[in-house]
Amino acid sequence: MSADEFDPEIERLFARTPPMADAALFTAEVEAKLQRGSRLRYGVLGVAGLVGGLVAVREVLTVRFSADAGEPAVLVGRGLEAATVNAQTALGDGLERLGLGSVDLASTGGMQMFWVVAAALIAVASAGLMRLSQEV
Repeated sequence: MSADEFDPEIERLFARTPPMADAALFTAEVEAKLQRGSRLRYGVLGVAGLVGGLVAVREVLTVRFSADAGEPAVLVGRGLEAATVNAQTALGDGLERLGLGSVDLASTGGMQMFWVVAAALIAVASAGLMRLSQEV
């Protein structure tokens, strides 16, 4: 058989898939599995959303902003202050290791730091978007 005769014959053989005897049963089983998985997913997401919503409502209702020494708001403030000090210490140690220990960010105001962080986040998001667009 020459190449001119062989190619059209192969194309005819693979142009249409032969029907399977159990195609309807296979389709029904796949649809049942998909429906079972989506029901479970909807149930789990619904329960998680309900629990999260209840926790959020409980926390909103129990927050009190008072200046008493034993109140939770003061304790949260102290915890945030301690976390900030720890983060500043870790950042300072990291800058020292990189040789940037003499950089002082304390002289910059809050609004300047906001714009610096905003610009950094925009740059990271742009880089991620560029990488995603290259993959697609």
